[in-house]
Formats: sequence, C-alpha cells, structure tokens
Amino acid sequence: MMRYLSLLAVMAGVLVAGCSIPPREPAVPRVDTVRAQPLGLSNARFFADGDPKPMIEEGTDSVKREVATLQAEGRPIRPLPPAYFLAVSGGGDNGAFGAGLINGWTELGNRPQFKMVTGVSTGALIAPFAFLGSAYDEQLRDVYTTMTPDRVYIARGLTAALFNDAMADTSPLAGVIAKYATQSLLDAIAAEYRKGRLLMIGTTDLDAQRPVIWNIGAIAASGHPGALDLVRKILRASAAIPGAFEPVMIDVEVDGKKYQEMHVDGGAIAQLFLYPPSIDVAGSGLKRERHAYIIRNARLDPDYAMAERRTITIAGRAINTMLAASGYNDVIRTYFVTKRDGVDYNLAYIGSDFEHPKKGEFDQAYMQALFAYGRNQILSGRAWHKVPPGLGQPAGVPPRAM
Repeated sequence: MMRYLSLLAVMAGVLVAGCSIPPREPAVPRVDTVRAQPLGLSNARFFADGDPKPMIEEGTDSVKREVATLQAEGRPIRPLPPAYFLAVSGGGDNGAFGAGLINGWTELGNRPQFKMVTGVSTGALIAPFAFLGSAYDEQLRDVYTTMTPDRVYIARGLTAALFNDAMADTSPLAGVIAKYATQSLLDAIAAEYRKGRLLMIGTTDLDAQRPVIWNIGAIAASGHPGALDLVRKILRASAAIPGAFEPVMIDVEVDGKKYQEMHVDGGAIAQLFLYPPSIDVAGSGLKRERHAYIIRNARLDPDYAMAERRTITIAGRAINTMLAASGYNDVIRTYFVTKRDGVDYNLAYIGSDFEHPKKGEFDQAYMQALFAYGRNQILSGRAWHKVPPGLGQPAGVPPRAM
C-alpha cells in the first residue's frame, strides 16, 4: 500500500512539473502604476480611486469641445443644454434587460443623446451601442437575443483550476466583440468624442487591485494603429469574470521597459459607476441641468433559494450574495452622489414580477423574454424609479408613470 501511495505521489509530482501556468510579462512596478500609459496616451484611462484632477481636466476639455460644436452648428451656448448621463451595470446574460429597455426607449421617442455613457462587464458591451444612438439598436438587439453559451466561452477541464488562468476560454466572445467592434464603430465613437461626448468603460487592474476607467473616445480619436485592438481587449476584459473567464493582458511601457497589466471584470470592484465620488460636479462652477439614468441589469430584491449543504454550493451561494450586495451598494452610492451634486436620478432594474425560468447561463429563451420585459417596462412607463428600493418603495413595486 505504501509503495502504491509513493508511486501516486511521484506521478502527481511529474504532472505538476510537466504543467505550467500561462506565461506573462512582468507586472508594472507599484510605484509606476500611474505612469504606465497604454499606447502612450496620457488620457487613455484613469484610476477611479486616484487623483481626480486628470478626470476633471478631461471633463473640462469635453465641455470646450461641446461648446465649439454648438457654436459651429449655430446653437446657443448660454445656458448650455441639459446633460444626460447613462450608466449601465454588469449582470452577464441579464444585460438583455438593458438592451430591451434601450430599444424600447427609442420606440418611445424621448431617448436623449447622452453626454456620457459608462459601462461595466455586460454593461461595457452595451455601452458603445447606447452611446452611438438608435442607429445601433438592431445590433444591440441581435447580441442579446441570439447569444448562446458557445458564442461566449469554451469550457476547460477541471485541471484548469490549477494549471490555467480560468475555467473557460473566451475566444468565442472575442470573435463576437470583433464582429461588432469594427473600425467603422471606432471611427463613429471618435467623431462623437470630438463633439464633446464621453464613453467610459470600467475594468479592474488585478495586479494593482485598482478600478480603471477607460476613455474609449480618446483612444478611438488618437488615430493610433493599436487603438482598435486595445478597445477590443478592454471590452473583453470588462466582462472577464475572475476565475471563470480568462483575464486579458494589456501591454504597457515605462521608461522603455515592457510590462503587462492583468485586467478582469470591472465588477470585481464596482458593478456600475457614474463618475467617481471624488469629483464634485456641483462645485465645478459649470451651471447646467443634469440627468442621470442608471440601468442595473439585475434584481434588487433577495433571490431566495435553498442551498445544499455542499462546500462548492455554499461558496458559490456566498459569492453570489456578496455580488448582489455589492451591486445594491453601488446603486445606493450613486444615488447619494447625484443628490449631493443636484443631478436628477433615475434607476431601472429587473423587478420581482419577472419570473421567466432560466435553464442555464446565456439561455436564449430567457434572454429573449428579459429583452421583451425591459422593452415593455419603459414603453409602459414603469421603468424609472426616482429612489432605490430600501430608501423608498420596496423592490419590484412599479413606480408611478413618468
């Protein structure tokens, strides 16, 4: 018996020695985190937890571009027209809710042009379409009503837990992103950026453990030959659920030395963002009417389910609970920031009245039903809540028509 166990130990040692994790370039040194500039662009991205000055400067510059555009069109600049902001959260296949709501908003006829659109995870995939307007509704609908698991990932074996960077290969998702994130789309984003509009996508720098806000319009408008590839990587990274989907490595240089940053789902830190709380919009001195629309691609009431007394079930249930609590806290934080800054607040989320069964991840029938639900919510005047659940009306209770 002992001889048999020894043989197993030797075989296990050979297996471990014969397997290696995916290689990578060195991580950016801690002291150089902020100095690392993808594509050499100083405004390609910002750290949400860092010095707000670069983001404030980008916002100020965007207003200058907006004013120049208004003047060129012969439109008044005093006062500036109302500014509309849209923040789209993570939520995986629940992004079908946001896609349906945005399509229905176009049908309703009062969908504004947004001054800024932000997205995290599945919200990052929605954000470019929402930013560019109703001409992209069909593409958005296609993505969220025809998606299937095989178009998102390829499952790996159990050994991936030890010898790889995730349990699934997301090269199929990379193909979907490449299909829609074309040079034509990038050029359209660049054109809107030059008019003073902003498109921001959130990821998590796993090496630095910091939230990153990517300035997609600035990257698009840079004309850099690597811009399209970088934007595709950012979109893929924002949806890279740690452990489940492989991370995305982004190349940077500092003082001529090459490094790599490991980026994953922005939801690892925040499920959604409007703008960092460190930015005092009210104190900016720029007087204009502001409206914020928040799409939370999830329910905000507890998702009751009896948990099996099994280690992996308990761990999974606990992680889902933490993510749900994190998403709710993001909604609350955003609400109080808008109240502080005098920004009109509007929140949409999946109500408890949506009860379509879900057979698995990226279940097409489920996503189509959720798309229709989001569309019906806004067409019926029940989509927008002025106060998050828990602070006003209970979760799932329809608001008064607006």
